[in-house]
Amino acid sequence: MNRENATIGPLLRDWRMRRRLSQLALASEAEISQRHLSFVESGRAAPSREMVLHLAEHLAVPLRDRNRLLLAAGYAPAYPDRPLGDPGLAAARQAVELILTGHEPHPALALDRHWHLVSANRAVTPLLDGVTPALLAPPVNVLRLSLHPDGLAPRIGNFREWRAHILARLAHQIDASADPALITLLEELKSYPIPPGAKPYRPASETGHGGIAVPLILITGHGTLSFISTTTIFGTALDIALSELAIESFFPADSETALAMRSLLD
Repeated sequence: MNRENATIGPLLRDWRMRRRLSQLALASEAEISQRHLSFVESGRAAPSREMVLHLAEHLAVPLRDRNRLLLAAGYAPAYPDRPLGDPGLAAARQAVELILTGHEPHPALALDRHWHLVSANRAVTPLLDGVTPALLAPPVNVLRLSLHPDGLAPRIGNFREWRAHILARLAHQIDASADPALITLLEELKSYPIPPGAKPYRPASETGHGGIAVPLILITGHGTLSFISTTTIFGTALDIALSELAIESFFPADSETALAMRSLLD
C-alpha cells in the first residue's frame, strides 16, 4: 500500500492485518464496538483524533507512522520529528554519549531506525581494521558493514550464524514496521556472497551460549574476540528520532575477550 496517499481506513486495516488481529480482536482490546471499527476501516465513519491515537497505541504503531495516520485522518501530527542534532535534544544526546562511554572498554553503538551509525565509543575503532574506507564513509550502515565482503564478513568466525541472526532480526523489524528502506536493505544483504572458507552453520543451541544468544566471533590481530549483544531503546520517548534510536552494547563472551578489550583501551 502507498501509505503517503492512503486514507485512514485502509491504513488502519493494513496495520491491523500486519499485527495479525481480526476486527473483533482489535475492537475487544481497544474496548470499542466491532461495528464502529468496521465503519472506520471502510470509510463509513470518520474517527476522532483521540480514536486514531487510541487504535494506534493498541496496534503498537511506531510514532512516525502514528503521525501519518493522523494526517490521513485530517489531523495535525502529534509527535515532534526533530533531527538528533536539534538543540532541543542536546540532553538526550549527552545521555546517549554517557551510556556509550560508560560501556567501555567494550564496544557500543547508537543506531537510527535504518541501522545507520549515530555514534560509537572508542572500543569500536580497533575492531574495524581492514574494512574498506568506502564502508566507513557516512552514513555508515552497520549491517552492511557487518556482512559486506569488503567489511567485517571475512573476519567473522561464525559468519553463517551471524548472517542468519542479522537477516532474521531485520525481517522481524520489517514485519513490525513495513519500512520500504529496510526491505531494500534486506534484499541487498541477502545478495552478498558467503566468504570463502566460512564454517558450516550451527544452531544456536550448539554454540555454547545455551541458545539465548548468537555470539559475534571476530578474528582480529588482537586474537579471536567473542561478543554477545543487547539492545536498548528509549521506550517512553515522545520524540520520533529518540523513539527510533537504539543502543547496541557488546559484552565479552569469554575472559580472553574481556582481557583483550581492556588492553586495547589502556
